[in-house]
Amino acid sequence: MSDHIPYAAPYTPTRKSPTLLAFANHINRTKPGSKGALTYHDPEYFVMEHLVTDEMAEVGMAVKFKKRQTIEQIAETLGQPVEQVQPLIDELCYAGGCSFETVDGVKEYWLEVWVPGHMEMFMNHPDALKYPEIAYAFDAYGKKKGLIAPGMIPMGMAPMRVIPIESAIDSNSRRASYEELSHYLDENEIFSVSNCSCRTVRESMGEGCGHLKEDMCIQMGHGAEIYIATGRGRQITREEAKAILRQAEENGLMHEIPNLDGSGKTHAICNCCGCGCLAMRNANMFQNPDFIRSNYVARIDPDKCVACGECVENCPVNALRLGQKVASKTPLPQVDPHIDRPDNASCGLERWNPDYRTNRQVIMEGGTSPCKSECPAHIGIQGYIKLASEGKYREALELIKKENPFPAVCGHICPRYCENECTRNSLDDSVAIDEIKKFIAEQDMTSEHRFVPQKRHDYSDKKIAVIGSGPAGLACAYYLAIDNYSVTVFEKESALGGMLTWGIPNFRLENDVIESEIDVLRELGVQFKTGVEVGQAITLDELRAQGYQAFYIAIGAQGGRKLGVEGEDARGVISGVDFLRRINLTEEKSLSGKTIVIGGGNVAIDVARTAIRAGAEEVTMVCLESEAQMPALPEEIAEAQHEGITIKNGWGPKRILQKDGQVTGVEFKQCLRVFDDHGRFSPEYDEAATYFLEADHVLVSIGQSIEWGNLLAGTAAEYMPGRTLKADPTTYQTAISDVFVGGDAYTGPKFAIDAIAAGKEGAISIHRFVQPGQSLLLGRLKRDYQAFDKQNVDYQGFDLKPRQQIDPLDDAARKSFRDMRRSFTPEQIVLEADRCLSCGRVYVDEYQCVGCGQCTVRCKFDAIGLEKVSDVEGVYIEDLKPIVIRNAVKTKLKRAVHSAKKTLTGK
Repeated sequence: MSDHIPYAAPYTPTRKSPTLLAFANHINRTKPGSKGALTYHDPEYFVMEHLVTDEMAEVGMAVKFKKRQTIEQIAETLGQPVEQVQPLIDELCYAGGCSFETVDGVKEYWLEVWVPGHMEMFMNHPDALKYPEIAYAFDAYGKKKGLIAPGMIPMGMAPMRVIPIESAIDSNSRRASYEELSHYLDENEIFSVSNCSCRTVRESMGEGCGHLKEDMCIQMGHGAEIYIATGRGRQITREEAKAILRQAEENGLMHEIPNLDGSGKTHAICNCCGCGCLAMRNANMFQNPDFIRSNYVARIDPDKCVACGECVENCPVNALRLGQKVASKTPLPQVDPHIDRPDNASCGLERWNPDYRTNRQVIMEGGTSPCKSECPAHIGIQGYIKLASEGKYREALELIKKENPFPAVCGHICPRYCENECTRNSLDDSVAIDEIKKFIAEQDMTSEHRFVPQKRHDYSDKKIAVIGSGPAGLACAYYLAIDNYSVTVFEKESALGGMLTWGIPNFRLENDVIESEIDVLRELGVQFKTGVEVGQAITLDELRAQGYQAFYIAIGAQGGRKLGVEGEDARGVISGVDFLRRINLTEEKSLSGKTIVIGGGNVAIDVARTAIRAGAEEVTMVCLESEAQMPALPEEIAEAQHEGITIKNGWGPKRILQKDGQVTGVEFKQCLRVFDDHGRFSPEYDEAATYFLEADHVLVSIGQSIEWGNLLAGTAAEYMPGRTLKADPTTYQTAISDVFVGGDAYTGPKFAIDAIAAGKEGAISIHRFVQPGQSLLLGRLKRDYQAFDKQNVDYQGFDLKPRQQIDPLDDAARKSFRDMRRSFTPEQIVLEADRCLSCGRVYVDEYQCVGCGQCTVRCKFDAIGLEKVSDVEGVYIEDLKPIVIRNAVKTKLKRAVHSAKKTLTGK
């Protein structure tokens, strides 16, 4: 067996002690030299190599497995005086090689199993992190046993066992106290809390998943006595233990107990994640959920499910996936039937999932609802629509803010990817998703419904700098603040918001909307420093000297682009972004006469509409693209035309004419095509086909540039051709290890919702970066949502229902710098929500489900619950061997029968 253990790193013991090896075999209940005996290369040996001396091991040989003895009895066995044995057994207990409990004033000693037992105690030794071999040993031991466990150990009788979150069990199924956390808490009087040994292993090996080890595992009874006495844990009260369990549940964790003390008995409760726990690895890596599962399984009520995805993203074993709810023309992909399982087929490497921490899937093979899939932040859109229709505005806000902390901002300026792809488009018109979100967000302005998230942790000892206060930077700060990091946002301008404030007209997004959502960050403790240009007023190195451990760069694309044509330096020619910044600051009537806007994107539309409000008598937009090719959103183009703006398609500037240094007009040339055969921007012109437009002002809006200044001067930063910062596409980490990037600075100009999504991912990476031993990738959810095929939907039976409309603005309102647009009424919200086809739902892989109940905590719609499907109790370890032998024989027979059936049927 030793030659086949997949160690995390090569290891050869530096100390080969026959005495220590004999002690390892003594704990293991094997005889040196016999079949199955431990060698110097087994993890059970080298887990003790640095912590247990030969003298301690000799004393340990007199201690019995699960048989309690006093110090006098152990000394008698050794033939040594108590005063000579006592300090050695105390050292052995401190090391983790012996367990004890004080009963009626007398301390009793015994040996535990390796796991859950001595491995955890060795790993939680105060000096364990000095010796990475201890982590390698714990990790390898789990793999060693995981290789042979599938199909051998009966369900519910493995060393560790999931205990459902108690609120997930309804009163009708609470018939067994051994499935209730309260039972274990109520029958004990002494409690402690310690670091999680599994997460300590992961941290030591640089494989942390972002779930940190501190204050995670609760010990009770003799477990608490040992941990308190040896300094592994601190004593807590029963109420404190309950609070830790509640917080774990709120943070997406599940519960497990050591399962070998007998039915209804345990000495610890663990708060586990599927990506870090070594016991859960049996379900995930070895595809053996029976090793860990409870008596329950998750069941979905498809009529209530709204495909918000909260349960899917928090399931520790990837047993839940989003799929299609609406009927289809052809059969939909089904949940894996698991025809071959550990109990009926041999399990080898071909059935394992060694990459389970990087290859989680969030959707069924056929895809899921288009709205969630196409939203860059993957918000639970069906969910918040449902909540809003029921008047649960605060709950709707909470759901939105899990992915987008700025729903009011996005309600005003969102590009509505979700609506463009809405399934309802194939019937009549899309659901007014953005208007519903805008209505919900407006409730956030009132104290009655305002949602400010509770802080999940306290990492305030770590300082993070966010550079730039646009949507990416603010989103990153928001999610870091929820974990109570000390976050400071540096903004070079005098006001916060970045291009939200300076680049979007007030008639589309009022400053008080931006400020209202920034106020939530202030409530969360985020500090803001305006008028500070990092790289000029202060450098990154100076910030590092002040204790900042990571930096998120989100400075946005705040500069304009030059045309590169004759005359563009004339008076009256300015960049569109500079024009917007000036007007947003002053709202002055600074234009008159004729104004030309060059460009065809959304910013160009904003510039043109602002020019009307700034006094221009006539505004003409000229762009290279045809109307169908224009990058601006169709509704934005329609708004511009409704306000009297003329759009000339298919022309590009040839030169700008001037008189006495003042612009007088622009000569344009015909653009024959904008993109080459490969879809790259490469315009071709007919230089002979020209026309001239008079102009008093020319506003150039052909794209934006990133002004880096001295921010990264002299560093190892690498840039892409468009001067965006090069970074890892998943983690957003740049060539400077402590610098992360997001938003326009990474992607080039995009929409606010794209930047917000990047900000959340940046926060995840920074959290992992500043915490020791955490991987930026392992256990990270890849949110590769894909929409189902709308052509395959059976639309029969759906009623046509007109989309709710908002009264159009009058001409006076359209000329105002204020945002005069109205919102839906509560009655319209109900009517519009009823148009949602609720086309997505969650599916459960009941074989893979371990019945932890985390999904039920996440669901706000009573759509998922736990159902008791078995009634298996744990057993005392001394009674386990005959049960395992009987089960192994049963498994062998089942595998033979299953194999024969497959041979006969060919399936």
